Amino acid sequence: MHYKGHIVLTGRPRKVIIILGVVTVFNIYFSYNPLVAIIGDIKGSKKLEDRRVTQKRLKEVLDQINIDYQKDIASKFMITLGDEFQGLLTVGSSAIIIVDRIEREMYPVRLRFGIGVGEITTEININMPLGADGPAYYNARKAIDELKALENKKMVSKSSIRIGIQGYDGISELTNSIFSLLTAIKETWTPRQVEIINSYLKTGTQIEAARLLNIDQSTVQKALSSSNYYHYRDAIETVAKALSGVKGDNGV
Repeated sequence: MHYKGHIVLTGRPRKVIIILGVVTVFNIYFSYNPLVAIIGDIKGSKKLEDRRVTQKRLKEVLDQINIDYQKDIASKFMITLGDEFQGLLTVGSSAIIIVDRIEREMYPVRLRFGIGVGEITTEININMPLGADGPAYYNARKAIDELKALENKKMVSKSSIRIGIQGYDGISELTNSIFSLLTAIKETWTPRQVEIINSYLKTGTQIEAARLLNIDQSTVQKALSSSNYYHYRDAIETVAKALSGVKGDNGV
């Protein structure tokens, strides 16, 4: 059978269907209980004018994430090493949505994110991500390290997000290609465009976003169009759907 256009991951046993262009469908399975570890850190944190203010803002953003996504969280997001933070999810589709939200709400502070899908081999404490261990965290840490290495190289695609899926390097690389394209779009955004995008997402409509910012609705529309926001949104939704079959149990 042949299809176009996306990746689909479905149910237990964890079946993954890879679809890119027009290719044959391949089925693979998670033989383990997959959870999603996210590790993030601040780029160039030592150069920030006021690290304390940035860390306070980051804590506020993470605290709100813990409230809004509590049903999907196995271990709450928290700052762990000054400029680094992490959390653990049971639902894969929320991973890119959460990462995107943190990144936008922390703008113009630059962040990098490692996402790891895999097992957790230790006990999970919902209030404390530190101490949990296993391939999910190994993959997230490896992704962060790879991002740092790529940032120092020329003639390679740059990204602020990288994923590693236990046992499936090919799917990981395919998803990482999408993340690189997302970063290319985000790098063109101006502070004003980010402000309008955030207001649009907060209010839900162009008219309400315009009212919130005291500007014309046409200005909102132009900002969303010129920033390629709709292409960006579609890619985010595609990745979320691709990871929607990653549904782990809150435990080991």
